[in-house]
Amino acid sequence: MKQPVKDALYNTMKDNLTTEPYTFEADTGFCRQNKETRAFKRFTGKTAIVTGAQGNFGSECARRLAYEGASVILWDIVPTTGLQDELRVAYPDQYFSAFNVDITIEDQITNACEHIRQTNKQVSLLFNNAGYQGEFTPTIDYPVDDFKKIMDINVNGSFIVMKAVANLMKKNNLGGCSIVNTASMAGIGAPPNMIAYSASKAAVKHMTVIAAKDLAPLNIRVNSISPAYIGPGFMWTRQVELQAKAGSIYFNKEPRKVAEQMVNSVPMHRYGAIDEVIGPVLFLLSDDASYITGEDIKITGGE
Repeated sequence: MKQPVKDALYNTMKDNLTTEPYTFEADTGFCRQNKETRAFKRFTGKTAIVTGAQGNFGSECARRLAYEGASVILWDIVPTTGLQDELRVAYPDQYFSAFNVDITIEDQITNACEHIRQTNKQVSLLFNNAGYQGEFTPTIDYPVDDFKKIMDINVNGSFIVMKAVANLMKKNNLGGCSIVNTASMAGIGAPPNMIAYSASKAAVKHMTVIAAKDLAPLNIRVNSISPAYIGPGFMWTRQVELQAKAGSIYFNKEPRKVAEQMVNSVPMHRYGAIDEVIGPVLFLLSDDASYITGEDIKITGGE
Protein backbone atom coordinates (compact mmCIF):
# COMPACT_ATOMS: atom_id res chain seq x y z
CA MET A 1 0.00 0.00 0.00
CA LYS A 2 1.46 3.35 -1.04
CA GLN A 3 1.40 6.54 0.99
CA PRO A 4 -0.70 9.48 -0.21
CA VAL A 5 1.09 12.60 -1.41
CA LYS A 6 2.29 14.39 1.72
CA ASP A 7 2.61 17.86 0.22
CA ALA A 8 3.81 19.82 -2.76
CA LEU A 9 7.50 19.11 -2.12
CA TYR A 10 7.82 15.35 -2.47
CA ASN A 11 7.45 13.16 -5.55
CA THR A 12 5.80 10.20 -3.87
CA MET A 13 5.49 8.30 -7.16
CA LYS A 14 9.27 8.41 -7.55
CA ASP A 15 9.98 7.69 -3.88
CA ASN A 16 7.56 4.73 -4.01
CA LEU A 17 7.30 4.56 -0.23
CA THR A 18 5.22 2.08 1.72
CA THR A 19 3.10 2.75 4.80
CA GLU A 20 5.46 0.72 7.00
CA PRO A 21 6.43 2.97 9.96
CA TYR A 22 9.47 0.88 11.05
CA THR A 23 8.48 1.23 14.68
CA PHE A 24 10.08 -0.42 17.68
CA GLU A 25 8.61 -1.65 20.95
CA ALA A 26 7.84 1.13 23.43
CA ASP A 27 10.31 -0.27 25.96
CA THR A 28 13.17 -0.48 23.45
CA GLY A 29 16.40 1.26 24.37
CA PHE A 30 17.59 3.29 27.32
CA CYS A 31 16.71 6.58 29.07
CA ARG A 32 13.13 6.29 27.94
CA GLN A 33 10.83 9.27 27.52
CA ASN A 34 9.06 10.74 30.55
CA LYS A 35 6.36 13.41 30.18
CA GLU A 36 5.28 13.72 33.81
CA THR A 37 7.13 16.92 34.76
CA ARG A 38 6.93 19.08 31.67
CA ALA A 39 7.04 22.86 32.02
CA PHE A 40 3.75 24.70 31.76
CA LYS A 41 2.48 28.16 30.72
CA ARG A 42 5.85 29.65 29.68
CA PHE A 43 4.29 31.41 26.69
CA THR A 44 1.11 32.95 28.11
CA GLY A 45 0.31 36.15 26.22
CA LYS A 46 2.99 35.57 23.57
CA THR A 47 2.55 35.08 19.83
CA ALA A 48 4.63 32.64 17.78
CA ILE A 49 5.10 31.88 14.09
CA VAL A 50 5.71 28.25 13.14
CA THR A 51 6.84 27.43 9.60
CA GLY A 52 6.39 24.00 8.10
CA ALA A 53 3.39 23.88 10.44
CA GLN A 54 1.73 20.92 8.75
CA GLY A 55 4.73 18.64 9.22
CA ASN A 56 5.59 16.46 12.20
CA PHE A 57 7.83 18.97 13.98
CA GLY A 58 5.76 22.02 13.08
CA SER A 59 2.38 20.67 14.15
CA GLU A 60 3.73 19.26 17.40
CA CYS A 61 5.44 22.57 18.18
CA ALA A 62 2.24 24.51 17.45
CA ARG A 63 0.25 22.24 19.79
CA ARG A 64 2.83 22.49 22.57
CA LEU A 65 3.09 26.29 22.24
CA ALA A 66 -0.69 26.57 22.41
CA TYR A 67 -0.79 24.25 25.43
CA GLU A 68 1.66 26.58 27.16
CA GLY A 69 -0.47 29.63 26.46
CA ALA A 70 0.80 31.03 23.15
CA SER A 71 -1.15 32.31 20.22
CA VAL A 72 0.23 30.68 17.06
CA ILE A 73 0.45 31.71 13.42
CA LEU A 74 0.84 28.72 11.11
CA TRP A 75 2.85 29.00 7.87
CA ASP A 76 3.18 26.20 5.33
CA ILE A 77 3.15 25.63 1.58
CA VAL A 78 0.11 23.37 2.09
CA PRO A 79 -3.12 24.27 3.94
CA THR A 80 -3.03 24.20 7.75
CA THR A 81 -6.64 25.20 8.38
CA GLY A 82 -7.37 21.82 9.96
CA LEU A 83 -4.70 22.40 12.61
CA GLN A 84 -5.87 25.99 13.03
CA ASP A 85 -9.44 24.82 13.68
CA GLU A 86 -8.23 22.16 16.11
CA LEU A 87 -6.31 24.74 18.14
CA ARG A 88 -9.16 27.24 18.12
CA VAL A 89 -11.50 24.64 19.61
CA ALA A 90 -8.98 23.53 22.23
CA TYR A 91 -7.88 27.06 23.23
CA PRO A 92 -10.71 29.50 22.47
CA ASP A 93 -9.10 32.39 24.36
CA GLN A 94 -5.97 32.36 22.18
CA TYR A 95 -5.41 33.59 18.61
CA PHE A 96 -4.64 31.19 15.77
CA SER A 97 -4.31 31.85 12.04
CA ALA A 98 -3.08 29.93 9.01
CA PHE A 99 -1.23 31.25 5.96
CA ASN A 100 -0.28 29.39 2.80
CA VAL A 101 3.20 30.66 1.99
CA ASP A 102 6.15 29.52 -0.08
CA ILE A 103 9.17 30.49 2.02
CA THR A 104 11.36 30.79 -1.09
CA ILE A 105 9.26 33.73 -2.37
CA GLU A 106 10.23 36.83 -0.43
CA ASP A 107 7.12 38.83 -1.38
CA GLN A 108 4.85 36.17 0.13
CA ILE A 109 6.74 36.26 3.43
CA THR A 110 6.85 40.06 3.44
CA ASN A 111 3.10 40.23 2.81
CA ALA A 112 2.39 37.68 5.55
CA CYS A 113 4.45 39.74 8.00
CA GLU A 114 2.67 42.92 6.94
CA HIS A 115 -0.70 41.27 7.57
CA ILE A 116 0.47 40.31 11.06
CA ARG A 117 1.62 43.88 11.70
CA GLN A 118 -1.70 45.32 10.53
CA THR A 119 -3.62 43.02 12.85
CA ASN A 120 -1.49 44.26 15.76
CA LYS A 121 -0.16 40.84 16.65
CA GLN A 122 3.09 41.20 18.59
CA VAL A 123 5.21 38.29 17.41
CA SER A 124 8.09 37.45 19.73
CA LEU A 125 8.74 33.78 18.85
CA LEU A 126 9.68 31.99 15.62
CA PHE A 127 10.20 28.30 14.98
CA ASN A 128 11.90 28.54 11.57
CA ASN A 129 11.32 24.92 10.71
CA ALA A 130 10.14 24.49 7.11
CA GLY A 131 12.47 22.39 4.98
CA TYR A 132 12.90 19.71 2.34
CA GLN A 133 14.79 16.43 2.71
CA GLY A 134 15.60 15.86 -0.95
CA GLU A 135 16.82 12.73 -2.66
CA PHE A 136 18.99 9.92 -1.31
CA THR A 137 21.50 9.50 -4.10
CA PRO A 138 25.31 9.12 -4.28
CA THR A 139 27.22 12.28 -5.10
CA ILE A 140 28.19 11.29 -8.65
CA ASP A 141 24.53 10.73 -9.56
CA TYR A 142 22.90 13.46 -7.50
CA PRO A 143 20.58 15.58 -9.69
CA VAL A 144 21.53 19.25 -9.87
CA ASP A 145 17.91 20.39 -9.96
CA ASP A 146 17.21 18.71 -6.63
CA PHE A 147 20.41 20.18 -5.14
CA LYS A 148 19.19 23.63 -6.17
CA LYS A 149 15.70 22.95 -4.79
CA ILE A 150 17.10 21.96 -1.40
CA MET A 151 19.32 25.03 -1.23
CA ASP A 152 16.45 27.29 -2.23
CA ILE A 153 14.13 25.93 0.46
CA ASN A 154 16.46 25.08 3.33
CA VAL A 155 18.96 27.92 2.99
CA ASN A 156 17.35 30.76 1.04
CA GLY A 157 13.90 30.11 2.49
CA SER A 158 15.15 29.89 6.06
CA PHE A 159 17.07 33.13 5.57
CA ILE A 160 14.09 34.93 4.03
CA VAL A 161 11.85 33.96 6.95
CA MET A 162 14.46 34.78 9.59
CA LYS A 163 15.16 38.20 8.06
CA ALA A 164 11.49 39.14 7.64
CA VAL A 165 10.37 38.00 11.08
CA ALA A 166 13.39 39.62 12.76
CA ASN A 167 12.37 42.89 11.15
CA LEU A 168 8.83 42.37 12.43
CA MET A 169 10.20 41.75 15.92
CA LYS A 170 12.36 44.87 15.63
CA LYS A 171 9.32 46.99 14.79
CA ASN A 172 7.42 45.54 17.74
CA ASN A 173 10.36 46.42 20.02
CA LEU A 174 9.22 43.86 22.59
CA GLY A 175 12.48 42.50 23.90
CA GLY A 176 12.82 38.88 24.89
CA CYS A 177 12.32 37.63 21.34
CA SER A 178 13.59 34.24 20.26
CA ILE A 179 14.16 32.39 16.98
CA VAL A 180 14.89 28.67 16.67
CA ASN A 181 16.07 27.32 13.32
CA THR A 182 15.80 23.65 12.37
CA ALA A 183 19.23 22.36 11.37
CA SER A 184 20.08 18.64 11.45
CA MET A 185 22.74 16.16 12.49
CA ALA A 186 23.05 15.56 8.76
CA GLY A 187 24.79 18.94 8.67
CA ILE A 188 27.27 17.77 11.33
CA GLY A 189 27.69 14.04 10.79
CA ALA A 190 27.47 14.14 6.97
CA PRO A 191 25.58 10.91 6.14
CA PRO A 192 26.10 9.24 2.74
CA ASN A 193 23.69 9.83 -0.15
CA MET A 194 22.53 13.18 1.29
CA ILE A 195 25.05 15.68 -0.04
CA ALA A 196 22.54 18.44 -0.72
CA TYR A 197 20.52 18.13 2.49
CA SER A 198 23.64 17.86 4.63
CA ALA A 199 25.21 20.92 3.02
CA SER A 200 22.00 22.92 3.44
CA LYS A 201 21.66 22.09 7.13
CA ALA A 202 25.31 22.92 7.78
CA ALA A 203 24.51 26.32 6.26
CA VAL A 204 21.47 26.76 8.53
CA LYS A 205 23.59 26.00 11.60
CA HIS A 206 26.21 28.53 10.52
CA MET A 207 23.60 31.18 9.64
CA THR A 208 22.25 30.78 13.16
CA VAL A 209 25.56 31.76 14.76
CA ILE A 210 25.96 34.83 12.57
CA ALA A 211 22.36 35.94 13.02
CA ALA A 212 22.70 35.56 16.79
CA LYS A 213 25.51 38.11 16.77
CA ASP A 214 23.70 40.48 14.42
CA LEU A 215 20.37 40.33 16.25
CA ALA A 216 21.55 40.42 19.87
CA PRO A 217 21.48 44.26 19.92
CA LEU A 218 17.80 44.01 18.93
CA ASN A 219 17.06 41.76 21.93
CA ILE A 220 16.50 38.77 19.65
CA ARG A 221 18.12 35.45 20.49
CA VAL A 222 18.80 32.93 17.70
CA ASN A 223 19.55 29.25 18.24
CA SER A 224 19.17 26.00 16.31
CA ILE A 225 18.44 22.34 16.86
CA SER A 226 20.09 19.39 15.12
CA PRO A 227 17.93 16.25 15.41
CA ALA A 228 19.25 12.84 14.37
CA TYR A 229 17.03 9.75 14.03
CA ILE A 230 13.48 10.74 14.97
CA GLY A 231 10.41 8.57 14.44
CA PRO A 232 8.00 7.23 13.60
CA GLY A 233 6.56 9.42 10.85
CA PHE A 234 6.79 10.31 7.18
CA MET A 235 10.42 11.50 7.29
CA TRP A 236 11.59 8.43 9.25
CA THR A 237 9.97 6.00 6.81
CA ARG A 238 11.30 8.00 3.87
CA GLN A 239 14.93 8.01 4.98
CA VAL A 240 14.85 4.33 5.96
CA GLU A 241 13.42 3.18 2.63
CA LEU A 242 15.39 5.54 0.41
CA GLN A 243 18.71 4.78 2.12
CA ALA A 244 17.95 1.10 1.50
CA LYS A 245 17.30 1.84 -2.18
CA ALA A 246 20.38 4.06 -2.61
CA GLY A 247 22.63 1.02 -3.09
CA SER A 248 25.54 2.28 -0.98
CA ILE A 249 27.95 0.16 1.07
CA TYR A 250 26.82 1.93 4.24
CA PHE A 251 23.30 0.56 4.59
CA ASN A 252 21.55 -2.76 4.06
CA LYS A 253 19.21 -3.14 1.09
CA GLU A 254 16.38 -4.29 3.38
CA PRO A 255 14.54 -1.31 4.97
CA ARG A 256 13.78 -3.06 8.27
CA LYS A 257 17.50 -3.81 8.66
CA VAL A 258 18.35 -0.20 7.78
CA ALA A 259 16.04 0.97 10.57
CA GLU A 260 17.83 -1.40 12.95
CA GLN A 261 21.25 -0.18 11.75
CA MET A 262 20.24 3.41 12.45
CA VAL A 263 18.81 2.72 15.89
CA ASN A 264 21.72 0.47 16.90
CA SER A 265 24.18 3.27 16.07
CA VAL A 266 22.60 5.40 18.82
CA PRO A 267 23.91 4.96 22.39
CA MET A 268 20.32 4.99 23.71
CA HIS A 269 19.43 2.26 21.19
CA ARG A 270 16.21 3.96 20.17
CA TYR A 271 15.04 6.76 17.92
CA GLY A 272 13.73 9.99 19.44
CA ALA A 273 10.04 10.84 19.52
CA ILE A 274 8.75 13.92 17.73
CA ASP A 275 7.98 15.68 21.01
CA GLU A 276 11.48 14.92 22.29
CA VAL A 277 12.63 17.32 19.57
CA ILE A 278 10.06 19.94 20.43
CA GLY A 279 10.94 20.01 24.14
CA PRO A 280 14.37 21.55 23.41
CA VAL A 281 12.76 23.90 20.86
CA LEU A 282 10.38 25.24 23.52
CA PHE A 283 13.24 25.59 25.98
CA LEU A 284 15.21 27.70 23.49
CA LEU A 285 12.15 29.80 22.69
CA SER A 286 11.37 30.36 26.36
CA ASP A 287 12.77 32.81 28.89
CA ASP A 288 14.43 29.83 30.59
CA ALA A 289 17.07 30.17 27.84
CA SER A 290 17.45 33.94 28.16
CA TYR A 291 21.28 33.79 28.25
CA ILE A 292 21.61 31.34 25.37
CA THR A 293 22.12 32.51 21.81
CA GLY A 294 24.13 31.28 18.83
CA GLU A 295 23.96 27.70 20.09
CA ASP A 296 22.94 24.44 18.46
CA ILE A 297 21.38 21.65 20.51
CA LYS A 298 22.10 18.17 19.19
CA ILE A 299 19.09 15.89 19.73
CA THR A 300 20.66 12.52 19.07
CA GLY A 301 20.29 10.05 21.91
CA GLY A 302 24.05 10.42 22.40
CA GLU A 303 25.18 9.89 18.80
